[in-house]
Amino acid sequence: MAFLLRKIVHNDAMKEDPPEIYNRRAFLLACSSCFGAMSFGMDGAIISGVIVLPEFIADYGLNTAGKVAVANLQANIVSTLQAGCFIGALNASWISDKWGRKIALTISAVVTFIGVILQFCSFHHLEPLYIGRFVAGLGVGCASMVNPLYIAENAPRAIRGALTGMYQFFIVFGAMIAFWINYGASLHLHGDVQYILPLAIQGLPAIFLFVGMLLCNESPRWFAQRDEWEKAKDTLRLLRGLPDGHPYLEEEFQEIFSQLGREREVLGDSSFWALVKEMWTIPRNRKTALISIALMVCQQMTGTNAINNYAPQMFKNLGIVGSSTSLFATGIYGVVKLTGVTIFLIFVADSLGRRRSLLWTSIGQGCCMLYIGIYIRIDPPLPGADVPPAGYVALICIFLFAAFFQFGWGPVCWIYVSEIPTTRMRSLNVALAAATQWLFNFVVARAVPNMLVSAGAYGYGTYMIFGSFCFSMFVFVWFFIPETKGIHLEQMDILFGSATMRGGKLDADEEKGEATSTAKEIDHADEVDKNTGKAIVTSH
Repeated sequence: MAFLLRKIVHNDAMKEDPPEIYNRRAFLLACSSCFGAMSFGMDGAIISGVIVLPEFIADYGLNTAGKVAVANLQANIVSTLQAGCFIGALNASWISDKWGRKIALTISAVVTFIGVILQFCSFHHLEPLYIGRFVAGLGVGCASMVNPLYIAENAPRAIRGALTGMYQFFIVFGAMIAFWINYGASLHLHGDVQYILPLAIQGLPAIFLFVGMLLCNESPRWFAQRDEWEKAKDTLRLLRGLPDGHPYLEEEFQEIFSQLGREREVLGDSSFWALVKEMWTIPRNRKTALISIALMVCQQMTGTNAINNYAPQMFKNLGIVGSSTSLFATGIYGVVKLTGVTIFLIFVADSLGRRRSLLWTSIGQGCCMLYIGIYIRIDPPLPGADVPPAGYVALICIFLFAAFFQFGWGPVCWIYVSEIPTTRMRSLNVALAAATQWLFNFVVARAVPNMLVSAGAYGYGTYMIFGSFCFSMFVFVWFFIPETKGIHLEQMDILFGSATMRGGKLDADEEKGEATSTAKEIDHADEVDKNTGKAIVTSH
């Protein structure tokens, strides 16, 4: 495994760290926990197809309402999940801190499955469908916070980006499967089963997550937070596949011990409200919290979930006629997304790095959205007419947008927000980021149907708005996002400043620097190049 990884991943940590740490346990743990992400992708994609299936439209009365009323009903059905996810993500922090990351993921699996049961047993009534999607959202939202946190705390630093980014891979994988389930249901199923079966299949990832968590270990850093040091060390040794007393194992364990010790010595109380206070009063913590919030807002304002949640309607806007044809195009969209994120995680995440991936994909996404908006404004598709060549270019732009997103803003945001906080603040920071993501996911899901019928002719303004946000994100990343690839979680202080105090004053920026390539360089770096992650060392 290590030999293959060294051919693919090019960073200094990969060259220096022992090959034994790249064992199958690290990958199986990441895959098992990521079934929570699969629920996220599948729930959102299933409903995007279900709400345009003829049987669902007839049974739930969507064929008797006006255009705007239908848009509002569809928005309500879709966005109820996001509302539940927002609350689930906010509550996940204290659950994962009190009972552990593993238990929190297990609880999320059970809650999600209960929500799925309510959905496919709604029997032509909107009320139980709303309740089911809200309950499922509580579970999906909880998993969305704990999942990347759990992987980041368990993964070796050299491949932490790839393993944490598997969260995005499973989102996309679940969505792709869901898109093709919807397409198959539209062709081969009739009656209630045409939409009941897709709704029921949403429960499979929750079952896999529950079983997978029974077989996985708890996070060693969670044990450390609870002063269960023997369990922490035993778990870390199991994860790394190294014998007791190995220098690498001792170094990593000492870093965990030292950082927690420093934080407790100067900060003391670790109650929820004490951590909230620390998040907003200590510059280092405030900086990472604001970056995490901004990244998640930007991720949603790319417009990716506008397409994920309403892909069939958007393809119809571009001239694709027939529900089955638009669902087929949506299935191809899912394949493109899966291919893009796979290439990113294998070849790019821990080689090119986080910062560069965000920069170039911002421009690519913006160009795609801008072209689609201009095409719809200047040469809109006419009912019954063939799609013109410019229209096919617009369709290609949808697929290119999907690929660009999976090369940057999809996986990188989850990687980044789970690795930049201190150990003490990590679960709260990731919960805040996940809740922000779901809040703006809700905003997008609720607004887009109305935007498509009211934001200019044929909804061209929808694409122009998202395109403008994509271009502005380039500026944000350029000035505020440093590189983090190949750095131990406990060594992020050199990027964002120390979260400790000396003499009663915050020592937030004394050791401030930018990203570095190796732990050895970090320990002696005076400053670091923000763009490359290389340490700049001056004479002492």
